Amino acid sequence: MTESFLPEADEEFRKAARYYEHECPGLGLTFIAAVHKAISWIMENPMAATPVGSGIRSKVVGRFPYSVLYAVEGNVLVIIAVAHQRRRPGYWRSRVD
Repeated sequence: MTESFLPEADEEFRKAARYYEHECPGLGLTFIAAVHKAISWIMENPMAATPVGSGIRSKVVGRFPYSVLYAVEGNVLVIIAVAHQRRRPGYWRSRVD
């Protein structure tokens, strides 16, 4: 299985990492590692995360108030959002066909 970030998801991931790094040097890298750990778990267990919509699932990122929202399309894990859990719930739904 391979991973593919939607452009919007990639940008919000990078923006959150920059924010954490600005707040505390090294924390941005910790955030990046936590997101990648969540993605690795998803790739091993693609159907085990919480369903949140038609074919969309959500995996909480450890230590941070973020979730990785994704869909599995064939052999590709499509990352739809790296979403803060308390900001603008459901904003990412417009990214799904």
